[in-house]
Amino acid sequence: MKVNIEIDVTPEEFRKLLGWPDVQGFQNELFDQIRQRMDNGADGYDPLSLMQPYIMQSAGAMDAFQKMMSGFMQFYSNDRSKDGED
Repeated sequence: MKVNIEIDVTPEEFRKLLGWPDVQGFQNELFDQIRQRMDNGADGYDPLSLMQPYIMQSAGAMDAFQKMMSGFMQFYSNDRSKDGED
């Protein structure tokens, strides 16, 4: 048996569905501050060190997603191999 589920939602609806907070205002404020520092040529301004925590979080989230998908595939392949033994 094969079951396909298609969900058509906007990114905002998806965010609300998962219970994630709306951080658009925070992101806009953060980027305005970064842009202001760049425009002012702040001493010691290092964009890489400023963005490093966000880059690491994004990489961690992607790694967690890949592990989750791998677990689904392993479970499904183990389940299918058990069906073939009967």
